[in-house]
Amino acid sequence: MGQRLTQIATRTGDDGSTGLGDNTRISKDSLRVHAMGDVDELNSNIGVLLCEDMPDAVRTLLVEIQHQLFNLGGELSIPGFELLKADAVLALDAALAEHNEPLPRLQEFILPAGTRAAAQAHVCRTVARRAERAVVALESQDALKDTPRQYLNRLSDLLFVLARVLNRFRLDGTVGDDVYWRSERLTRSDT
Repeated sequence: MGQRLTQIATRTGDDGSTGLGDNTRISKDSLRVHAMGDVDELNSNIGVLLCEDMPDAVRTLLVEIQHQLFNLGGELSIPGFELLKADAVLALDAALAEHNEPLPRLQEFILPAGTRAAAQAHVCRTVARRAERAVVALESQDALKDTPRQYLNRLSDLLFVLARVLNRFRLDGTVGDDVYWRSERLTRSDT
């Protein structure tokens, strides 16, 4: 990748442009910059999630995801460059299977709520979906590899599962649960 930042306030972006990793400059409202920003926002939200109590395995997984998102951001910042490898998607598939297997099957929709950690995981999930949409939009304009789109798609699924895991996690050893949507259909069938 290009040079590391030694000066943060360069003022070169005052004209509404930003520099990419290949030293080209593009408008800050370009699809590429939107995708890079959404990935950066996702990574920052995962950083907030990591401030919460959680199982060690989930913490380790989220830290690895942050590194992979940094790779993804770097890849987006250098057109034609590949930093995010296909094995990163496979790692998400494995984590998804591992963390989903012990969870009870969902019989109804759940709300993005529960513990603060679970709610923050849901925020991360929604930002991952937005980042995925931004990458798809960028693909309509510029050729990209499949891995960035696949990674974000799989990551949003994993974050949903991790929210469920985090709703069950309690330091005192008790087990919590999801917050279920009270649908009219269910209410009518209960009476």
